[in-house]
Formats: sequence, C-alpha cells, structure tokens
Amino acid sequence: MDWKQEAAEKLMQYEARRQSLDSIPAEIHRLEVDYAALRSSVPDAIPAHGSGSRREDAMLTNIVRREELARQLESARAWVALADGGLAALDEEDRLVLDRFYVHRHKGACERLCEELDREKAQVYRRRDRALKRFTLALYGGLES
Repeated sequence: MDWKQEAAEKLMQYEARRQSLDSIPAEIHRLEVDYAALRSSVPDAIPAHGSGSRREDAMLTNIVRREELARQLESARAWVALADGGLAALDEEDRLVLDRFYVHRHKGACERLCEELDREKAQVYRRRDRALKRFTLALYGGLES
C-alpha cells in the first residue's frame, strides 16, 4: 500500500464526502415525499411483470432506494468523522498545506503557500510530505514501509 497516495486520495475526496452529508438526507426526504404521493394515488389494477401493479413496484423501488441511501449516509458519516479526526490532529499550518494541495486544489498552490508561509518551494514540499505523514498516522496509527 502506498500510504502517501492513499492519504492524498482521501483528502481529495474530503469535500465531496462532506457535501454528501447534506445531499443524501435531502434525497431521502425527496423520496419520502414521492412515497407519500404513491401511497395516496389511485391504484392501477394492471399487473406489472405478473407479480403486482406498477404502483407497488414503484413503492418497493422507493423503499429500497431509501434504505440504500441510509446505509450510504452512515458510511459517509463514519468516513468524514475519520478524516476530521486525522485533520484535527494537525496544527493549523499542516491543515492549510494539505487543504491547498489536496482538499481545495488549484494551480499554483505551492507558489501561493510560499508567499503565505514565507518559505521556499522545497520547504513547502517537505512540509506537505510531513503533514501528509502526520495525517496518515492520525488516521491509521502506523505506516507500512
């Protein structure tokens, strides 16, 4: 396992995973509203696939989708909590460096950090590597060589 690559990928996914904590509940709510509309609609007595009505199929699909989303939400919460714990173990400068290189990436991150931290490029890259290692240690407790 390449611990640097694993940690970098986790940080690059962080913002999207954090946003999913808002979007998944919103989608569950939308499905609940749709389900209520399905329950109150007039049933169509036309069997679909020989086993039930289209309305029943739509209701089952809705239930299954909400259950899948609930599992995804729990997974996202655990994932974000793990990443938050790793970031909380870092000092402010380490978090800033990782944020600029991985979480909110954009061109010129190193040059911008050189100016903000009053450091040379080599120092910024060393700080990035050290912060990435500290983040990984905070997440997993150890590194494979």
